[in-house]
Amino acid sequence: MQTGKPLLEINNLHTAFRIKDDYYDAVDDVSLTLEKNEILAIVGESGSGKSTLATTIVGLHNKANTQIKGQVLYQDLNLIDLNETLYNRIRGNDIGMIFQDPLGALNPLMTVEDQIEEALVYHTKMDANERRARVLELLDQVGIPKPERIAKQFPHELSGGMRQRVVIAIALSCKPPIIIADEPTTALDVTIQAQILDLLNDLQDEMGTGIILITHDLGVVAETADRVAVMYAGQIVELASAVELFTNPKHPYTRSLLKSIPQSEELEGSSAELHVIQGTVPSLKNLPRTGCRFAPRIPWMPAEVHEEHPTLHEISPDHFVRCTCYKHFHFEGEAE
Repeated sequence: MQTGKPLLEINNLHTAFRIKDDYYDAVDDVSLTLEKNEILAIVGESGSGKSTLATTIVGLHNKANTQIKGQVLYQDLNLIDLNETLYNRIRGNDIGMIFQDPLGALNPLMTVEDQIEEALVYHTKMDANERRARVLELLDQVGIPKPERIAKQFPHELSGGMRQRVVIAIALSCKPPIIIADEPTTALDVTIQAQILDLLNDLQDEMGTGIILITHDLGVVAETADRVAVMYAGQIVELASAVELFTNPKHPYTRSLLKSIPQSEELEGSSAELHVIQGTVPSLKNLPRTGCRFAPRIPWMPAEVHEEHPTLHEISPDHFVRCTCYKHFHFEGEAE
């Protein structure tokens, strides 16, 4: 168990988007903490609310069509109460963001050097020479060869892996104590994936950074995370240490995700079929607001095993599971 004050504390967070005249929670009553020198992974299928949670933390939602309630506490500040000017002082300097799509996150009309330098101009008092030295240091730190040449190039001149490293360099430029990495290895080949994950681990060790790693890749989670929060339909359905989650998963959704991972014997041509989770994550508008949200995808389980208003239960120290259905769950065709 972690001790001391967390780096970031999220309490009863709701993020609702307007659809016509009504608001619907995409993040629904989420509470989490992030400790210093910790990698907290948030996993789940597309549509589970992972990226919405990340963009809520860094204040990137248009308030005209979004309602946000709850607390995101950093250094005794509730970030969701900040105006844009105050939020800009936090972004980049205190919380770095690694976006899922590096090409979309980078300005196509600015060189790599100018884009990394932008945060240094805004948040530090470095002179031009100090900023250039810091840019080259960052490019070297993220493993980019010939940083002097790359610094003068534009995003379209770089490979996907190189662009992702530039995005990481921007996120690290002011040495923020918190980094949010939203699918940082998506669409990258396995070799580059491994290098970027090693880089995040090195940064965690070197700077004591707290990292929120958002991913749907459980292999990545197993390699890097200290704790794991499993999200489904806007809610946390299981929260535990990575070791506990992989050795003793409890929630039906967690168990279904883990069962969906190809095993080595399946990759070698075994006749065993891959497990497929029935159905899909419900749309925001059609998401059930009472009962177990995963119940429609495990229809062989009787209704009485689910809570009407599922809550998180601490079933062992620091291991939380939502809804009592975990006590009775079995896969279709298996005995309970």
